[in-house]
Amino acid sequence: MTRTFLTRHAARGVALGALIAAGGLALPAQAQDSIYFANNAYRTGAFSGSGIPIGDGMRDYITMINERDGGVNGVKIVYEECETGYDTKKSIECYEQAKAKGTVLYSPWSTGATLAAIPRAHVDKIPILSMAYGLSASADGNTFPWVFIPPLTYWDGASVMVRHMANELGGMDKLKGKKLGLIHLDAPFGKEPIPILENLAKKYGFEVKLYPVAAADMQNQSSLWLSIRRDRPDYLYNQGWGAMNPTAVKEAVKNGFPINKLVGVWWAGGDDDARAGGAEAKGYKSLNFNAAGTNFPVIQDIIKHVVDKGKSLAPKDKVGENLYNRGVYNSMLVVEAIRNAQKLSGKKVINGEDMRRGLEALNITEARLKEIGMEGFASPVKISCSDHSGHLKAYVAEWDGTKWTKGSDWMDPLKDEVRPVIEANAKDYAEKNAGWPKRTEACDSPS
Repeated sequence: MTRTFLTRHAARGVALGALIAAGGLALPAQAQDSIYFANNAYRTGAFSGSGIPIGDGMRDYITMINERDGGVNGVKIVYEECETGYDTKKSIECYEQAKAKGTVLYSPWSTGATLAAIPRAHVDKIPILSMAYGLSASADGNTFPWVFIPPLTYWDGASVMVRHMANELGGMDKLKGKKLGLIHLDAPFGKEPIPILENLAKKYGFEVKLYPVAAADMQNQSSLWLSIRRDRPDYLYNQGWGAMNPTAVKEAVKNGFPINKLVGVWWAGGDDDARAGGAEAKGYKSLNFNAAGTNFPVIQDIIKHVVDKGKSLAPKDKVGENLYNRGVYNSMLVVEAIRNAQKLSGKKVINGEDMRRGLEALNITEARLKEIGMEGFASPVKISCSDHSGHLKAYVAEWDGTKWTKGSDWMDPLKDEVRPVIEANAKDYAEKNAGWPKRTEACDSPS
């Protein structure tokens, strides 16, 4: 990602910041006929290239629900962004603001912010939705009843990456003697895959090489790629975010690394990430759990009710891109959980405790996906009281030079490898945090 690209995105974030609450969503936060939902955002800074499309997709889905349906069962959603710049300290300020305004959900949008909020949320009874990011161990709903991490954890993602390698090589037994490099942001987010990769390396006989990238060096990876050229890994897994991702793609092309052996975590699958490598980026891959493109009824409804009416912050040609659609998916989970919470509580205007119940009972079937215009957009989502992730299916997306395509079948994570590590780490977290509360919350769904 060039400095020009970053500056353009930052300027856009500043210019549009005043519109975030003004695009048909700025209802009184305390109104009796509305539900308030706060979301951390970063429309400025080195992570804005990832943050902007996700924020646009989230915002547009909520706006569409309000515009098309009049809200959820007649109750409009008040959606508000709080700019963090991906800074954990600022994110906690945003959390406290959201709490004061009565948010039914906290959406951290960074692993660091999630880690900082977890102890607070359990006291304040505000559910956290860290969709496919955050603390992998928080998938254990018995230890973390207020944290939700569907549809996958970073540990699931790491195991899917290993499964993908094995599929290409001809079986798990063919992993022996191979070398997998992990390019990762030198931050909690970037380090999350390491325990599972190391466990799987011991079991299947491959080697893991770590290539940490400091936040200050996201756009200056030259020395790291010298190490990669020296080590000659068979595959590279990129646990990157923001400006780090397009830089990694450009460096892979520049250094002659086989682009089809570079696979990003689902957050390294932005269209601009792949475009940065030019024509030679064709074949770059990323894990994914949602589809890209506009050929879905849900995206067409967003275009009709939001974009074409001038109520979106997104340029029309960005609607339907991969990370935009990821934001749509995130807000879909929120809306479906609100519906659940209304049904379970018997109230139209729910609170955080009701929302927790709604999230814990999420069961979005193929039939429900079709009803909401998302047939083929994602796989079904089901979580439970003990499992707050679901460890659901992912696939490998492939860049065809202009757009993301489906490069593999849907794959399950290596659940038998992941779940024991989650349970052990959840237990360890509780033991290390003196006085960590035992679960007392009732269960509305089968465990």
